[in-house]
Amino acid sequence: MDTSMNISEILTHYAEENSPYNAMAFPIFETSIFYFNSFDDFSKALSSEEDHFLYSRGNNPTVRVVEKKIAALEKTEDARLCSSGMAAISSAILAFLKSGDHVVCVQESYSWTFRMFNEYLKRFGVNATFVSCDADEIINNVRPNTKMIYLESPTTMFFNVLDLRKIATFAKNNGIVTLIDNTWATPIFQNPAEMGIDIILHSASKYFSGHSDVVAGVVAGKKELINHIFNQEILNLGGVIAPFEAWLILRGLRTLEIRLKRHYESALKVCDFLLNHPKIESVNYPMHPKSPQYELAKSQMRGGSGLLSFRLKTKDIEIVRKFTNSLKIFRKAVSWGGYESLVVPCAVTRNCPEENINLIRIHVGLETVKTLIDDLERALRVV
Repeated sequence: MDTSMNISEILTHYAEENSPYNAMAFPIFETSIFYFNSFDDFSKALSSEEDHFLYSRGNNPTVRVVEKKIAALEKTEDARLCSSGMAAISSAILAFLKSGDHVVCVQESYSWTFRMFNEYLKRFGVNATFVSCDADEIINNVRPNTKMIYLESPTTMFFNVLDLRKIATFAKNNGIVTLIDNTWATPIFQNPAEMGIDIILHSASKYFSGHSDVVAGVVAGKKELINHIFNQEILNLGGVIAPFEAWLILRGLRTLEIRLKRHYESALKVCDFLLNHPKIESVNYPMHPKSPQYELAKSQMRGGSGLLSFRLKTKDIEIVRKFTNSLKIFRKAVSWGGYESLVVPCAVTRNCPEENINLIRIHVGLETVKTLIDDLERALRVV
């Protein structure tokens, strides 16, 4: 790609130069197969499916446009869409592990990622060590058979930040592949590949889509690594995205930069409100200047998303319930990254530790920040 292109040019134009019939909106290629004009063309496609349109379980024109845009945004050589965030995560993980291997994984990872390492992969003789969000602890828990370091930065629920450059340098010197879930920051605000991370993962259900109407995942990195994941896992497991869902992501990408700026600006103002409220114990948002990790965060990120958490000054689950039920604009729902504001109390989640009963996660949506702060203020009156 033209490296001089800025983010807005990538989102609006890149990879769409040859849109059929000069269609302004790139078409949805709702086809399962593609035909060939000769024996040789057919043979070539079958021998190298990653580079040809043969069968939409592999490549599809609509899907490839989105993949090329995301790769360009992440400053990687290639990317592949999958049918869900976990399809992307599991495909990337399985592509680089075998029986007897060891993984170091951040403890505060997405719950289904945690289960993948802690339960599913044990069946195949792969073991994982879960560590706190600290670069030195990650490095100190590496073993001779460690083949992978799995990261989130910022992490799930607590939004702690890792020193990605330090971890990536160590991993490269020791032949260990690094993977990171970059869904929170998005490539608008963080590019882990520039810091040496090998594989970047996203739940495209979140900000890439932005409208809470798609379930999808992305894996991005060097072409050699992405081709390996594509040929070894994506084609075999079949967790591919349909053209229509890819097209919805393409539509969502048009406004990604604009939406993220709004989420970020509003999140900072919501943090200011919460930090100054007498009924709030603490706030977790690394891109706020009062965060203890702010200096590290701003050295790696250019901004933040709308997802943050805070603690109420209580350990009474009934008060947590009252607070949650008093919110009217923040809707009670899983996931995040859409236009809407959401709330997830840790207390409703599976196996919430007693010490986190008062932990509340919110997604700051695209409503006016006054509307959101008023909603939080009303709910806090009951606690």
